[in-house]
Amino acid sequence: MISTPDRRQTIALIDQAVAQGASQHKACEVLGISPRTYQRWTHDGGIKTDGRPGADRPAPANRLSEAERARILAVCNQPDYSHLPPSQIVPILADRGEYIASESSFYRVLRSYN
Repeated sequence: MISTPDRRQTIALIDQAVAQGASQHKACEVLGISPRTYQRWTHDGGIKTDGRPGADRPAPANRLSEAERARILAVCNQPDYSHLPPSQIVPILADRGEYIASESSFYRVLRSYN
């Protein structure tokens, strides 16, 4: 895989070679990429960024806020709930008409603080 800065440089080199009369196919061949890769990178007029799992990604919109995470910890540390697992805490809260987060979110928050 080629990083985003290297992609930009590769695209610039190919564009320069094509501007000087070389074929796109030959320029791609010299740089060791397929013409289809070049086309994918430059689709829609921009440069496609790195899509690998390690690439920088924005936080999801539904991510728990720090206040919500703190509330989960506060509830789980209350004497009434401290001995119960999230699989029992969440239904008890639901019976009382309170919803903080899903059971899996409770587990995820507790795991991150242990």
